[in-house]
Amino acid sequence: MTARVQEQRAYRKLVSALRQKHGRATVADLSSETALPLETVRELVNTAADEFSGRLEVTGSGEILYSFPRGFTSRYRGLGVSLRRAGRTCAGALRTAGTWLFKVWIMVMLIGYFTLFAALTLLTVFISISASRNRSSDRDRGGVHLDLSIITLLMRMWFYSGLVEGPYRSGYRGRAYQRGSRVSGGKKPVYQAVFSFVFGDGDPNAGWTEREKKAVIAYIQAHRGVITLGEFMTLTGKNPSDAQRDISAYCVEFSGSPEVSAEGTLVFRFDRLLLRNSAVPSGFSPPRRALRTFSSNPKKANALFALVNGINLAFGSYFLFKSLTVGMLYTTAQAAAHGLYGVTFTFLGQMAANPLPLIGAGLGMAPVAFSLFFWLIPCLRALYNKKENKKIQFENFRKEGYRLIWENPLLVRERDIGSGSGVGSGDSERDRDRVIKELGSYSGVDVSVDERGETCYTFTELKREKEAAEEYRASIDPQNAELGGTVFDSDG
Repeated sequence: MTARVQEQRAYRKLVSALRQKHGRATVADLSSETALPLETVRELVNTAADEFSGRLEVTGSGEILYSFPRGFTSRYRGLGVSLRRAGRTCAGALRTAGTWLFKVWIMVMLIGYFTLFAALTLLTVFISISASRNRSSDRDRGGVHLDLSIITLLMRMWFYSGLVEGPYRSGYRGRAYQRGSRVSGGKKPVYQAVFSFVFGDGDPNAGWTEREKKAVIAYIQAHRGVITLGEFMTLTGKNPSDAQRDISAYCVEFSGSPEVSAEGTLVFRFDRLLLRNSAVPSGFSPPRRALRTFSSNPKKANALFALVNGINLAFGSYFLFKSLTVGMLYTTAQAAAHGLYGVTFTFLGQMAANPLPLIGAGLGMAPVAFSLFFWLIPCLRALYNKKENKKIQFENFRKEGYRLIWENPLLVRERDIGSGSGVGSGDSERDRDRVIKELGSYSGVDVSVDERGETCYTFTELKREKEAAEEYRASIDPQNAELGGTVFDSDG
C-alpha cells in the first residue's frame, strides 16, 4: 500500500470521526477516536479545516478546539464542485474564443462599413456633379469605375494614413510595444486601441492571489515564522470569517500549524518557511488592489471611435429608413430623386436583380445593430467597473483601517480610520462603521468620547494578542531557522 493511499484512508477516518463528534473536537479526541498518531491528526485536521471551512477555538486549558459550524460540505470535492469547475472551464474557453471572434468582427464591421459608406457618399457626389454638367453616359459609367478606386483609396487611408495612425502610431514602426503603455515614444496600433475602447485592457489585479501570498509569506519569514489571525487580517484586509478560512488553507499549503501561546493566544507557526538560503527581504509593505480603468487610450482616441461608430449608425439608420419607406426604384428619375439611396440602389442593382434586401439588411439593419452593440459593451463595462471599484475601494479602506487599529489598538479615533487608504470611499462613515464592527466581532471593542468630543475606540484584546505574539516570537530560537553548512554535495 502506497503512502498516498494510506494518507487518504487516514483522512477519511478523521473526517468520519469529526462527524461523530458533531464537528467539535480536539486533536486528542480525534486521536483516541481514530487510533491515529497525534502528529498525523495534527496534520490532517488542518486539511479538514481548510476543506470544510472549519474554525479554531482556544479552550480555557489552552487546547485548540476544531469546530465545523458550516457542516461538512467540501469546498473542493463533490458533484456540485466538479460541475461548477467544469462550467467555469467551459465558460472560460468559450469566452476566450468568442472574444477573439468578436474582435475580428468588430474590426471588419467598424472599418468596412465606414469605408463603404464613405465610398457611396463620394460616388453620389461624383454622379451629382456629373449630372449637373450634363456629362456623357460614358463618363457616368466611369463613375462606377471611380467608385472602386475610391474604395481602394479609402482602405489605404484607413490603414496607413495619418487620419487613424496619427493618434496612436506616431513614431511606432519598428519599435517595441507594451500593452497599455508607450515605449520609445510609440503608441499602440489602431486595432489594439479599438479593443481597448470596447473591452478595456484586462484586469489590473491579475495574479493578485499570488502577489498576496508572497506578501504574507514575506511577513511570516520576517517575524520568525509566526503570524496571528489579527496580523493576517491586517495584511490581507479580509474580514474575520474569510481570514479564518484562508489561514487554514495557508497551514495546509505551507506546512503551518496552529499553536497556543502561554497567554492563551492562538498563533500560527510556519517553521519550514524559515529554512531559506537567501536573506529575508526588508522594507515590507502589504500590496493593494488597483482600480479598474475604462481604457488606456487618450480621450481623443475614444472620441474618434465613438464618432466613427456614430457615422455608421447614422448611415445605417438612413438606409434602413429608406428601404422601409421608399423601397424599390424602377426608373432613373426615381433614383436621381433619392440621392444616396438611389445611387446605392442603382449600383447594387448591377449585382442583384432585387437589391432591396441588400440595402435593408446589409446596409441598414446590420450596421445599426452593430453600432448599438459597439456602444452597449463599453457602457456595460463602465457600470461593471464602477461596481468593482467600489469593492476594491472598500477592501483598500478596510486594509488601511485594520493596519491603523493594529498599530495602536488602545487609542483609535474615528476620523483616522482609513484616512491613509489612498483611495476615496463612496461612504466613509458607513465603511468606518463596518470596519469597527468586523474587527470588534473578532476581538471586542470599547467606545468612548474624548475631551474634544471625538469618538474613540479601544481594542484591548487585540492589544493582548499583539503582545502575546511578540513574546511568543521572542521565545523562538533564531538558530533553528539556520540552514548550517553543507554536509553533502551531489557533485562530490
